[in-house]
Amino acid sequence: MSHIINEPSHTFNEYLLIPGHSTCECIPANISLKTPLVKFSRGEAPALSMNIPMVSAIMQSVSDDKLAVALAIEGGVSFIYGSQSVEAESAMVRRAKDYKAGFVRSDSNIAPDATLTQLLAAKERTGHSTFAVTEDGSAQGRLLGLVTSRDYRLSRMDGSEKVRDFMTPFSSLVWAREGVTLSEANDIIWANKLNALPIIDDAGRLCSFVFRKDYDNHKRNPNELLDERKRYVVGAGINTRDYSERVPALLDAGADVLCIDSSEGFSDWQKLTLAWVREHYGDSVKVGAGNVVDARGFRFLAECGADFVKVGIGGGSICITRETKGIGRGQATALIDVCAERDRWFKETGVYIPVCSDGGIVYDHHITLALAMGADFVMLGRYFARFDESPTAKVNIGGTYYKEYWGEGSARARNWQRYDLGGEKALSFVEGVDSYVPYAGSLHDNVAMTTSKIRSTMCNCGALSIPELQEKAVLTLVSSTSIVEGGAHDVIQKDAIAAVK
Repeated sequence: MSHIINEPSHTFNEYLLIPGHSTCECIPANISLKTPLVKFSRGEAPALSMNIPMVSAIMQSVSDDKLAVALAIEGGVSFIYGSQSVEAESAMVRRAKDYKAGFVRSDSNIAPDATLTQLLAAKERTGHSTFAVTEDGSAQGRLLGLVTSRDYRLSRMDGSEKVRDFMTPFSSLVWAREGVTLSEANDIIWANKLNALPIIDDAGRLCSFVFRKDYDNHKRNPNELLDERKRYVVGAGINTRDYSERVPALLDAGADVLCIDSSEGFSDWQKLTLAWVREHYGDSVKVGAGNVVDARGFRFLAECGADFVKVGIGGGSICITRETKGIGRGQATALIDVCAERDRWFKETGVYIPVCSDGGIVYDHHITLALAMGADFVMLGRYFARFDESPTAKVNIGGTYYKEYWGEGSARARNWQRYDLGGEKALSFVEGVDSYVPYAGSLHDNVAMTTSKIRSTMCNCGALSIPELQEKAVLTLVSSTSIVEGGAHDVIQKDAIAAVK
């Protein structure tokens, strides 16, 4: 007879936090949301950490290069979706990595014999207003000058003029030699009131640019997550089929961390994928794995070498795996079970493997509950799909704006690799739906509000950091009646009356 667990599994909505003692030090400004992204040994610092405990889901309708940049600015990490060609995913990673750096390789270049019409076409194609004029039009050719919108007047030119005749020549440029530090480059920019500073080598070839806007953006966004070269940290999804081709391409594009995108991680397919990565790259390449819902699944992936483990099956708002296949577990119970095993693993081995809670987040306070239950960070799909920066269309339905949102197991995505059980290369039945979510505006504004709520609740619990929250938190199960009591009840809200009028 099968083993039966008679205790019910629970969701986040069935728990509340009991307030703890809040000292005068417990104010939102003092709260740290810094959290590890990948495993580390006792006494060591993790190779990758985040400034907020939020990552975006590996989904077509959520994570592309635009959202990756927006989330990294806030201090989190986006995992660009892998249900596309290797070339397309690598291009998204590369665009996100190139979006901002202390020293940016120029991707807007033009030859001196090009015409104004050709320049305008390139400007339309790239969206950039500053072009390096190099001898051969390449990113690393000998620098001859710069062209910006200040160098030409469309009303007085017919488009046939050569770039060499209206560019700002090299002799009039302020530039710096290769080897200059970022601090020195920014000082030159400010001293000379420049928007861009070209960096050249001893032969006069263009190496890179330093832009004023990057310095300004960094000052406005102190939480932004950058690598050692001052580029945004970017993640990418892989599968258990074409990893030998996809992983090298993503690493070449600059991906900082990878994650196996699978509906169920307790499998030899993930073991084989992780073994291949370790054989070819050792521990230098960081790869998360999952998803699992119990201690056995966590230990399996830990033994396979996962850098973090994702928890959750069937709890996503567009996921119908539980309905279709009858597998899964309430997200809160699954998370508590896995995190307890994570702590046992740490005690046994001295290696801490971060846990990511994936799915089941409906309200902002569910994120704080997940952290209190032991999660190091949460993966969100529906949450990020609502924002301007997600890759889907914004539509007007009945006077209300929505964003499209579909699951990787839906007929629209047809991501068969995510549900691969070693059979034919096809999605035999759907495990996700195609839907809409209410449009919510910019990622920055919403993430700021969400993290503000997390910090406030942590203050109520007397915790100044996520590890302290996990140590001090007291959670209580609530009844269905208590859930009703927790919202507005026994009143007629003014908004409802206004809607009737």
